[in-house]
Amino acid sequence: MDKLKCPSFFKCRGKEKVTASSENFHVGENDENQDRGNWSKKSDYLLSMVGYAVGLGNVWRFPYLTYNNGGGAFLIPYAIMLALAGLPLFFLECSLGQFASLGPVSVWKILPLFQGVGITMVLISIFVTIYYNVIIGYSLYYMFASFQSELPWKNCSSWSDSNCSRTPIGKFKNSIFLKTNDSVFIKGLMCFSKVALQRSNGMDETGEIVWYLALCLLLAWIIVGAALFKGIKSSGKVVYFTALFPYVVLFILLIRGATLEGASKGISYYIGAQSNFTKLSEAEVWKDAATQIFYSLSVAWGGLVALSSYNKFNNNCFSDAIVVCLTNCFTSVIAGFAIFSILGHMAHISGQEVSQVVKSGFDLAFIAYPEALAQLPGGPFWSILFFFMLLTLGLDSQFASIETITTTIQDLFPKVMKKMRIPITLGCCLVLFLLGLTCVTQHCLFIFFFLQAILIWSLVKFQRPTYGEISYPDWGVALGWCMIIFCIIWIPIVAIIKIVQAEGNIFQRIVSCCKPAPNWGPYLEQHRGERYKNMVEPKKEIDHEIPTISGSRKPE
Repeated sequence: MDKLKCPSFFKCRGKEKVTASSENFHVGENDENQDRGNWSKKSDYLLSMVGYAVGLGNVWRFPYLTYNNGGGAFLIPYAIMLALAGLPLFFLECSLGQFASLGPVSVWKILPLFQGVGITMVLISIFVTIYYNVIIGYSLYYMFASFQSELPWKNCSSWSDSNCSRTPIGKFKNSIFLKTNDSVFIKGLMCFSKVALQRSNGMDETGEIVWYLALCLLLAWIIVGAALFKGIKSSGKVVYFTALFPYVVLFILLIRGATLEGASKGISYYIGAQSNFTKLSEAEVWKDAATQIFYSLSVAWGGLVALSSYNKFNNNCFSDAIVVCLTNCFTSVIAGFAIFSILGHMAHISGQEVSQVVKSGFDLAFIAYPEALAQLPGGPFWSILFFFMLLTLGLDSQFASIETITTTIQDLFPKVMKKMRIPITLGCCLVLFLLGLTCVTQHCLFIFFFLQAILIWSLVKFQRPTYGEISYPDWGVALGWCMIIFCIIWIPIVAIIKIVQAEGNIFQRIVSCCKPAPNWGPYLEQHRGERYKNMVEPKKEIDHEIPTISGSRKPE
């Protein structure tokens, strides 16, 4: 058979060629890459990338960082870090995945010595998926709780008295949270910590699984599994809603917030009159800008490589990177206006300064902002919209994180994944759900912040993590370091394995491991050109060999 019509990457028997079948939902008849499949449309890919990049951090982290780091002045280091670090790395990951049509582990055939970096990316994605779906579960719980004529946390003290018998109010009033004069924040915190999460008094006090949070977590995983059971062919359609709907809500909240009394005061705190250019001389501001760029664009987590690996070879990924990065930054800025306009109104009606109601992260999304929405006419409607927006923002990022895991399996075991994509995908969701149950116990909030901290802890200026004024126990800190080590230890381990497996003296082995593997290059033969024409190919009588740790295929 003509080699051009049937490359050696494909399985050929007479006139038979590989096409989509009932047992392989991942590819279509029009796909360029019949082994792995491609995005059905360019818009599927772009919206998936936007959904992956634009997440909860744009809503609950960027506005606070801007306010805390000089207001409008913070946009200067933010833009510089985007141009010098964020965009180049974003484009690098996209181009690598698209060029080789491989996921975050196998793509490191370009530099085998550091293939452990790819393993670390996947492990971090696994940890992220565990706690990220917990956040989605919390969003579902608050959204369901909003379907009432009056939001239950509007009169929080009476709601907590009647809904939480596990933690006596007198005991809670003696907690460290009442040492502050921020009464609005305390009221919201009582609802969130005492009623919704049934928070224990410390990490040592595990308590029981909170059953309604566990059900919300299960529902979140069911949604994720339903969207991903056909891989990119199904998730690429879901993102048309989950990636676009948050913008509808953001603009609705922005318009509503701008019409409220006190909104201008909140916006001035965010980016206007509070601009402080002297902050630019502080190294911490530049560190926060860089951290937010990497966190928000999801660089080095493996998802960008995984999603781009399903592009067609000649796709213009450079323009894609620019579009996605600019969209992500634009979303962050707009989200800040929507958040601070309503927080300004909350400060106005409570007679407080904006600084007293502004919180970051969890506290902003599940305490301060819900409390502010409760003060608006039609509060339940606005609350439902807000938490549904958080739900869709989280789902997009979760889709890409799970796809990172399944793409890695696809690269390592292509024949197995081709026949069993649905059970493998659903099996991954089930295992991650079971692991996530540790985050819906009565000490779940401590576990959650623990999981978050391992991604951002500074190795240079480490400080024992706390929640409020409660310090984590020694065993909790030790567990955190074990999780960090478990993720990064694979970098030196794989490097040593590669050097040991190479031939020659130690210098020759290191040099060999720093060169691309013999089979590095475009996935399909017709894309290799003169430079890669001698690339080692798989045996012709089988689809693929199960690759070694380097992802290489056995030569003929």
